[in-house]
Amino acid sequence: VQLQASGGGLVQAGGSLRLSCAGTARIFSRNTMGWFRQAPGKQRELVAVITSNGTPTYTNSMKGRFTISKDNAKNTVYLQMNSLKPEDTAVYYCNVFPSTGWPWGQGTQVTVSS
Repeated sequence: VQLQASGGGLVQAGGSLRLSCAGTARIFSRNTMGWFRQAPGKQRELVAVITSNGTPTYTNSMKGRFTISKDNAKNTVYLQMNSLKPEDTAVYYCNVFPSTGWPWGQGTQVTVSS
């Protein structure tokens, strides 16, 4: 099952976006979910994770700006991104964490203009 991220777009620096990732109850209830991103010419990196019981953890550079959450009724994981910077420009993906053995979806493009 590929998890599809949505909600990306073009935003000015300092702006906000909310990304969504729809899945299944089986996946979300049994796994830690993560948001990842890949900027042009760079390796994919972890942004944030949320455990099956809803505990979030963030990469240091995202703390205070990004918020990961989940809605179990909708089987959806969100990434609220505030105070966006041009260096946040990347394709954002959601997947199970760790992602070993799980296929990657297409991701959603986030572009932050200066």
